[in-house]
Amino acid sequence: MSPMITDSPDERFIEPKGSFGPKLVAVACAVLVTALVLVGYTLLRKRHAEKAGLIIVSSPEFNTAPQGPPKALILVDEALLQGGKTIIGGTVRNTSAEKLEGLSVELELKRRKDGTVEKKLVALQPAVIEPQQEARYSLELKAQDYGSMRLVALKAGPDSHPLPYTTAQGQKRPPERLESRTITTEKRSSKQSEYLNSPDSPARVP
Repeated sequence: MSPMITDSPDERFIEPKGSFGPKLVAVACAVLVTALVLVGYTLLRKRHAEKAGLIIVSSPEFNTAPQGPPKALILVDEALLQGGKTIIGGTVRNTSAEKLEGLSVELELKRRKDGTVEKKLVALQPAVIEPQQEARYSLELKAQDYGSMRLVALKAGPDSHPLPYTTAQGQKRPPERLESRTITTEKRSSKQSEYLNSPDSPARVP
């Protein structure tokens, strides 16, 4: 008698196919969690900056400088808090082949109280930059007056005509130092640390 074969050849050679559904769901969840963490970190950093009185330095939404090859690269530093003042600064690098004179940057400041916008011209030091040389700008403000700052223009000459430029991240704010506190504890005397009932000093039981 020949052995009975219950499985057909087609059934024996069919391999189970893996499902890509769970993998796609896992990848989507990982991407979503990462995005939420980044958004949460950004919001916490912004809230901490507002609470500490720091001015939020934002990148330009659009470059209003005239068209053409950029004349300079502006490195915008993060705002620095010193005492009750906020220091805004940056570096301007002459990337052209000509000398730039009478330079200043135009900053757009937004007040914390009512959200009104003010513009300030800040002169560079030195005011004349040779090709591939740098100059600095700096502005001190009261920490509680303004909430955000945005660079809007680079101007040159006595007529303050705008120049084309590019921007990049400058110096970052140094990490905050935690205040160190020294805790002193009162040292007990040797008599207070001894037990009332010990082999060296047994207590009498009435």
